[in-house]
Amino acid sequence: MGDVKKKKKVQQDPLDTTMSLGDHLEELRARLILALLGLAVALIGCLVFGKLIIMFIEIPYMKALGPDAPMQSIAPADGFISYMETCMVAGTVIASPWIFYQLWLFVAAGLYPHEKRYVYMAIPFSAGLFITGALFFIFIIAPLTLRVLVIFNKNVLAISSNWTFPNYLSFVATMMLVFGLAFQTPIAVFFLNKTGLVSTQTLCRIRKFVFLGTVVIAAAATPGGDLLTLFALALPMYFLFELGVLLGYIAEKRKVQTD
Repeated sequence: MGDVKKKKKVQQDPLDTTMSLGDHLEELRARLILALLGLAVALIGCLVFGKLIIMFIEIPYMKALGPDAPMQSIAPADGFISYMETCMVAGTVIASPWIFYQLWLFVAAGLYPHEKRYVYMAIPFSAGLFITGALFFIFIIAPLTLRVLVIFNKNVLAISSNWTFPNYLSFVATMMLVFGLAFQTPIAVFFLNKTGLVSTQTLCRIRKFVFLGTVVIAAAATPGGDLLTLFALALPMYFLFELGVLLGYIAEKRKVQTD
């Protein structure tokens, strides 16, 4: 009797049912609405505290040029446009845990029951890696890159570095998003491996192509062809790929031991 009730309960679990195309589209619509609502709340908060956010983003600039080197605004609307763009990026970073939560729940809706537990495991790591990537750029990559560029301009070209407010904020905000997305690599690799789409052996065989792909992606994502930022993005992406392969190998080894 107890087995019958347990079986009935499992059958009634909405996460274990097969969804039609219409159900998937409805699920996508619901998740998009919830993700956009979370983003809207984060954006409102960023608009209120935008000045503090900009002061935080200016930290690499201050380290590279010093506090006595104010940025410039050329066009009348530069300040307003840059403020709104920065708030949008900051809102996306702040809302990323909620956005990734909705994204992974949509992915889970189309998976088998034994695969869904990996999605629930990936949700907190995915959000954490996104924020880690954005902060990694702000505190490590950006100060190093800007300092090298300032030294190059001064010692090689004999020119001063007077960056405009919109260009600097656009560069930093864009690269925060790029690094945040790039840090999703181990989650993607591990998920592909655990769902059986790609084996660990296959991932090991395509290492050289993955490295070339990371360089190409970094080159496309890096504004202005900055080689330092390009390799600062490509190398962590490749190491994160290797981390994903290692996690997949460990998971496969544990599965063999348990079987």
